[in-house]
Amino acid sequence: MLSLRLTDDAELRALEPWHADEFARHVAAAEEHLGEWLPWGRTANTPIGAAALLQRYADQQARGEGRIFGIWVDGKLSGGTLFRVWDKVNDLCEVGVWLAPEVTGRGLITRAVTEMLDWAIHVRGMHRVEWRCSSANEPSRRAAQRLGMTLEGTLRQAFCLNDKRHDVEVWSVLATEWPTTR
Repeated sequence: MLSLRLTDDAELRALEPWHADEFARHVAAAEEHLGEWLPWGRTANTPIGAAALLQRYADQQARGEGRIFGIWVDGKLSGGTLFRVWDKVNDLCEVGVWLAPEVTGRGLITRAVTEMLDWAIHVRGMHRVEWRCSSANEPSRRAAQRLGMTLEGTLRQAFCLNDKRHDVEVWSVLATEWPTTR
């Protein structure tokens, strides 16, 4: 099994279709928190919904177009990261993240995404990495800032979730801005 140790008790691993039951339990337990920001936060809370989402990312991975990872804390799936978009033609990708409320504030997202950015830029040759979030999602905005991303602009009312229109902020970092060593 491939895994990356984030802290003494947390690791980043591939999140695959065979994890559907565990993923569904994780999403159901954090549904109120996740459903506020993520369209799948209220649909991947069953084994069938979770399997569909995870299979979609497995198919994207097979085509070289995306990838999803889980963050396990003390052996329990507690969040994750993903390459929501992977556009090799334009050397552009988009990173997304989520965490269960009980493990926020520990630096897990910053550590995981730092590793993802290092890999995307230095190994896979991405030139631009984006981070998009609702302007009302303050924890997500702060994570983008901690990663050294630049706020490029706001797409007004560009995303509808739970019958509410959200402004979407576009953050990014370019390969020329990302450190070559850590």
